Amino acid sequence: MNFIEELQWRGMIHTMMPGTEEQLAKEMTTAYVGIDPTADSLHIGHLVSVMMLRHFQHAGHKPIALVGGATGMIGDPSGKSAERNLLNEDTLRHNQDSIKKQLAKFLDFESDAPNAAELVNNYDWMKEYTFLNFIRDIGKHITVNYMMAKDSVKKRLSSDSSVGMSFTEFSYQLLQGYDFLWLNQNKNCKLQMGGSDQWGNITTGTELIRRKTDSDAFALVCPLITKADGGKFGKTESGNVWLDRRYTSPYKFYQFWLNVSDADADKYIKIFTSIAKDETEALIAEHAQAPHLRVLQKRLAKEVTILVHSEDDYNAAVEASNILFGNATSEALKKLDEDTLLAVFEGVPQFKVSMGILTEGVKAIDLFTDHSAVFPSKGEMRKLVQSGGVSLNKEKLENQDSIITAAHLLNGKYLLAQKGKKNYFLLIAE
Repeated sequence: MNFIEELQWRGMIHTMMPGTEEQLAKEMTTAYVGIDPTADSLHIGHLVSVMMLRHFQHAGHKPIALVGGATGMIGDPSGKSAERNLLNEDTLRHNQDSIKKQLAKFLDFESDAPNAAELVNNYDWMKEYTFLNFIRDIGKHITVNYMMAKDSVKKRLSSDSSVGMSFTEFSYQLLQGYDFLWLNQNKNCKLQMGGSDQWGNITTGTELIRRKTDSDAFALVCPLITKADGGKFGKTESGNVWLDRRYTSPYKFYQFWLNVSDADADKYIKIFTSIAKDETEALIAEHAQAPHLRVLQKRLAKEVTILVHSEDDYNAAVEASNILFGNATSEALKKLDEDTLLAVFEGVPQFKVSMGILTEGVKAIDLFTDHSAVFPSKGEMRKLVQSGGVSLNKEKLENQDSIITAAHLLNGKYLLAQKGKKNYFLLIAE
């Protein structure tokens, strides 16, 4: 597999330095991507550069994932309008360990192959480096004029003067440049990759390596991923789409990919999966013939959910989707854990009912009218029950006087009422 050709057809190259392709053709090359450890989980915005490392390893080269423990203490000004909060070392170490577990799903860290992936933390080589030594050894090689010319600096300096830019953030590109130099000298790393907003910081590194060692280093950046409608990729109403199930459940993760637009699915299937070119093109052509079947979205959601979570999580997410949109059984409903149940029925009307009445047992008609507002009147409920239009926990209610007890509760707490095909109500026993 030719790494550059692979990225090109996937639309994953924005810019690269001259000589990059020749370097990769010449020998097994080491490259790194920097990851900001401000949280103990990656989100899908990180996935583009992680997929670059994945393709890089598949092409026979050696990937390094750098967790920016030191730079994370400062904050990268690229694309930011304000400084971020600083983290302590314990938090950074915890975040690093969590991130490595997630990266292990994408990269091979464990094999004894010469191109096995490595995880490094720049805090390890920065923590003992004194300020005086740093400005003497590194600072003298990069001029202020050079640093001021970077877009990330110019944008901040030309914005609201009350915000400005601290010396701490101004020095960020020097620190990132030193990371590249350190990896170049200690790990024979010759290429840095990242998003296009990182171009300025990355080229500071190549310039530092050239001036300090008189050797070549290279840079390759991917485009920043956008949505067809101009919205920010990876953001939902509830915030980032995370890879950790504690922050984004596998069901919500699956739904995010399933609900992308046709134009975005066409782009994302190339970027976020490892499906080969021929099969990808066939999927895109099949989708174009019948867009309403959402072939691309379904395959995209499947691939990414299995990659990030597992096949079991994917199957559970599909089953959960069928509960709301298909003809799922009560068995499928009973298998849902509480988080998935609440995610599936997010937004449906909810009513709180007394656990006491369920412990004693209550007639369905009383539960759905007197104790909750599923039906405005008992007469309306009787009519709909007689025509087979009322279900409890996905089972048809045969008699409005059926006794509902605590034994009917899902996860010991919930009842799902259904009126007609599409009207759901969630009763919560307290």
